[in-house]
Amino acid sequence: MPRISSAKRYAQAAFELALERGELESWQKGLEKISELTKKEELISFLQNPRIPFETKKRVFEFQLGDILPLTLNLGLLLVHKGLLRMAPRILQQFALLVDAYHGIERAKVRTAIPLEDPEKEILSRRLEEMAKRKVLIEGQVDPTLIGGFIARMGDKIIDASLRHQLEALKQHLMEASH
Repeated sequence: MPRISSAKRYAQAAFELALERGELESWQKGLEKISELTKKEELISFLQNPRIPFETKKRVFEFQLGDILPLTLNLGLLLVHKGLLRMAPRILQQFALLVDAYHGIERAKVRTAIPLEDPEKEILSRRLEEMAKRKVLIEGQVDPTLIGGFIARMGDKIIDASLRHQLEALKQHLMEASH
C-alpha cells in the first residue's frame, strides 16, 4: 500500500513541475519511456544489482531512454537509485490522471456483457458526463458474467447498472418481503 501513495506523491510532484514549465506532454512521453523499460527484465535486474556502480547504471539507463527531458531523466535516475523503478508505471498512471483532471477529462472503466457499439458508447458517455460534470472517456471491458447492463468506475465512484446487480437486489427484496 505505501507504494501506491508514493507513486501518487511522485506523480503529483512531477505534474506540478511539468505544469509550471509548460511541459505536460513531454513529461508524459518521458514517463511512458521510463515505464516501458520496466518490461525489460534483464535491464531491471542489471539496474537493481547492488554490485554495479551507480554511474554505470546511469549511463545504461540514459542510453536506453534516448532523448528525454533532463528533469524527467532525473526522476527516472532517482527511482533507479532508490530501487523503485518498477513503480514507474504507477507513477505514469497517476500522472495521466492528473493531466486528464487538469484538462477536465474523467476516464470511466466500463464493464459490459458484450462489447459496446459506438452509438451505445456515445449515449453512455453523455450520461456519465452529466453525472461527472466533465468530459468522460470510456475504456470498455467485456465481462460476460454481468448478463446485461454495465458497471462503470470513475475514480472512486462505481455505478452498477448491471442486470446481475438488479437481479440480486430483487432477490434480496423478495427475501426481505417473505420474512
